[in-house]
Amino acid sequence: MIVKEVINYLDEFSPFCYAEEFDNVGLIIGDYTQKVNGILVTLDSTESVIDEAIKSKCNLIISFHPIIFNDIKSITTNTYVERVIHKSIKNNISIIAIHTSLDNSIKGVNSAICKKLDIKNYKILIPKERTIKKLTTYIPSENVAKLKSEIFKIGGGSLGKYDNCSFSYKGLGSFKGNKKSNPKIGNKLAYTEIEEVCVNITFLKHLEKKVVKALKENHPYEEIAYEINTLENSNQNIGMGMIGELASSMDENKFLSFLKKKMKSKLIKHSKKIGKKIAKIAVLGGSGSFAIENAINSGADAFVTSDLKYHDYFKAENKILLVDIGHYESEQYTKNLIFNFLTKKIPNFAIVLSKTNTNPIMYS
Repeated sequence: MIVKEVINYLDEFSPFCYAEEFDNVGLIIGDYTQKVNGILVTLDSTESVIDEAIKSKCNLIISFHPIIFNDIKSITTNTYVERVIHKSIKNNISIIAIHTSLDNSIKGVNSAICKKLDIKNYKILIPKERTIKKLTTYIPSENVAKLKSEIFKIGGGSLGKYDNCSFSYKGLGSFKGNKKSNPKIGNKLAYTEIEEVCVNITFLKHLEKKVVKALKENHPYEEIAYEINTLENSNQNIGMGMIGELASSMDENKFLSFLKKKMKSKLIKHSKKIGKKIAKIAVLGGSGSFAIENAINSGADAFVTSDLKYHDYFKAENKILLVDIGHYESEQYTKNLIFNFLTKKIPNFAIVLSKTNTNPIMYS
């Protein structure tokens, strides 16, 4: 197995195309064609993690966070980022990052928090826009069923809670091939009219290459007329954060103690208590201050996230309990998600769950 195959597996689990624009995901360091001897799964790529990979005989690290975020003008050993890059290259270790592509996944970071807190009926807090596309093509009537069936098989036709979504209408198509044409219907240099069906099928954007491939393999024309457009619909299955209900409501003090225990947080910070039972919870692993307004508008009693700054707490406006449980703490179970997926996808392969605690924050 080579690095590229592992990337393909991860793209199936959490498509990289759904990462945020500011992010850096995919293969960060290494060679797509490198043979993989072992995989180490971690939250961060630190120097200690590189040492652990060497000791574990793993030449591929899958990290939640990317080691490279900003432009690098030199690779010396002056900073921890440069030292990690230097040591990984020196030891022929490749590094893949998955980060916000997993943040935006319905099976990702926030799902893990919801399960840990036993939150019920959870759904995406901020559905991602411009992720649903539509294929439009024109095809002879007798070929419609086969084309739709093949596109549906690969996941096309999805729209929110519905599958196999399409819209078709009949019309009259015409064409005339030149001397170099090789028409499967009609003859070259002859004007031909044929009953065609305009077929429209929705699909998620990470399936675009597969959808186009299925179209070309199941359309009888030598030259296929088709167009792909992006829909304005928000995607209810892809996006940041989640919101749901606790199994049973609890007062604020009990909720904070429950949260601290479940998330193994040594210290939590929160806004002023709002004097009501906590039942509806919004969560967003990692830095989540940008979603405070979304959490309030969704009717959440509490918003669990991290990296809240001083002025962020004023935004609570006595409408919601804002809780900062720590960045590491909010994402600590992410590596388990990746590890569990890979061990099922690639059984009988050396996949190691990192034992290195990469939390840079100490508590006294």
